[in-house]
Amino acid sequence: MGMLFLAIEAGAIGAEASEMAEEHGFGLNLNLLDTNLINLIIIIGVLIYFGRGFLGSTLAERKARIESEIRDAETRKQDAAANLAEEQQKLAQAQTEAARMLKDAEGRAEVARQAILDQAETDVARLREAAVQDTSSQRDRMVAELRQRVTELAMARSEEKLRSDLDDSTQQRLVDKSITMLGG
Repeated sequence: MGMLFLAIEAGAIGAEASEMAEEHGFGLNLNLLDTNLINLIIIIGVLIYFGRGFLGSTLAERKARIESEIRDAETRKQDAAANLAEEQQKLAQAQTEAARMLKDAEGRAEVARQAILDQAETDVARLREAAVQDTSSQRDRMVAELRQRVTELAMARSEEKLRSDLDDSTQQRLVDKSITMLGG
């Protein structure tokens, strides 16, 4: 409602101004409905003339800000490219180091495998030697037991034979013979 009132007021003021212009010879027609192209051109010319400095400085500031942002973006782009190159170099170094470490680990694994195989061969040889010694020891012990048993049996048999074959006269001759041999 307030806008309608203002439009009516402006129309009334414009009508009064045109009446005064007719009386005095020159004046502005402020009635928006009665205005023509000349009034619009005048207003646009005044805006351009007085607004040029303001609009020009605003556009210059905006242009400077955009140029500054572009330079900052280019700087960030160059920094990012430098960081990317540095990180790619670090990645390449890390991959080279990983490959070297893998090769070293494979070499150490091969050495450890060979050492384990050598130790296993040594252990097998030692176990075989221990088995041979144990077998030899068992054999020697059994041979000694057999000899002792054979000796005991031979002694028992000899005693038995001597008792059965030896009479008192033969026994006396043997004792005399033994004494003479001993030196008496």
